Amino acid sequence: MFQDKHVTLTISGSVASYKGAILARDLQRAGATVRVVLTSAASRFVTPATLAALTKAPVLTDETWWVADGQINHIELADWTDLALAAPASANLMAQLANGLADDVASATWLATTAPKVVVPAMNTHMWQAPATQRNRQQLIADGVTVLAPVTGMLAEGYAGTGRFMEPADIVAQLTATAATATPLAGKKLLVTAGGTREALDPVRFLTNRSSGKMGYAVAAAAQQAGADVTLITAPTRLSAPSGVTVVPIESTQDLEQAVISRLPKADGVIMAAAVADFQPLHQAEQKIKKSADNDQLVLTLKKTPDILREVAQRKRVDQVVVGFAAETQDLLANAQKKLATKHLDLLVANDVSQAGIGFNGDNNQVTFLFKDGHRDQTPITSKRAIATALIEHVAKIFTEK
Repeated sequence: MFQDKHVTLTISGSVASYKGAILARDLQRAGATVRVVLTSAASRFVTPATLAALTKAPVLTDETWWVADGQINHIELADWTDLALAAPASANLMAQLANGLADDVASATWLATTAPKVVVPAMNTHMWQAPATQRNRQQLIADGVTVLAPVTGMLAEGYAGTGRFMEPADIVAQLTATAATATPLAGKKLLVTAGGTREALDPVRFLTNRSSGKMGYAVAAAAQQAGADVTLITAPTRLSAPSGVTVVPIESTQDLEQAVISRLPKADGVIMAAAVADFQPLHQAEQKIKKSADNDQLVLTLKKTPDILREVAQRKRVDQVVVGFAAETQDLLANAQKKLATKHLDLLVANDVSQAGIGFNGDNNQVTFLFKDGHRDQTPITSKRAIATALIEHVAKIFTEK
């Protein structure tokens, strides 16, 4: 699991903070490249100098967060990360991470990280059992974070209880074992599309939609984490591509069609999360269209763009899986069911983009999975990352049934 992986280890204030140094060394022995984020409280137990010496990399602290070198350190580290590991994680750090705070370097780096995340708690048993801590634990899990259970044993206070930090070697072993059973798509080649396509009107203008690409990027990350060889075919976005994913940039629907169809024969599955423009100008102006003093109106003649999903479904082999998305503003399930049937999909993901706070541009979503056998499964409102993980679990199951 850790071979050649970039692991960002966040160490928070705990009597077990010194074990973070041992964990950093164990991760390196497992093949990882480790960089450390140290909270102010943790620096009272273990020094940045110790961790820098062990990892051969600068340690990010509140004191070194902003330096006058033009580098936004926490974003650079977040983008570098393949696995974010908070260990030991105090009750305070869990509360920060669960509630999306970014008031110190540790929480800000965590919030900016799109890589898989793991929390390993360490605290007094009463703090661990407190309702607030358990709410935070459940929120982290709902956000797609893996939370390892603390150990029952002797605590620093001199009595036994649940809250003791798991031994570093056991953390590495458990994460390695979990990864071995959490790669149901190992050996599969998946195409994932993302973002909103752009149809040129003239050299400086284009028609597009409100898609941010966040759902498609989350799907690509979840598929890669499940062991798939992922090619992300993406329209322009402001997002950073998930680590380990092959990126193919496109702009127009024709670009997307060519990129998907040319790669389809070698793919095991296609997940069409891109928001494809349904129409494009009949003619693209060779020069910028200028305002006219004689006319306050501009009439555009549009034509349909290629139906890429239909074409993919018609070309697919029996052993291939094809997943479509339906973003609707009315009659969600009726329109989605029709799309599922007419395009012969294995699975369709439907969401109502007229709902405030979910859908386009947001970090959360609520979808209904529609299956060929008529079964439906609606998710609660949750993070797009959690929905992507659920989608990949469904895709893995469909592969086993083919």
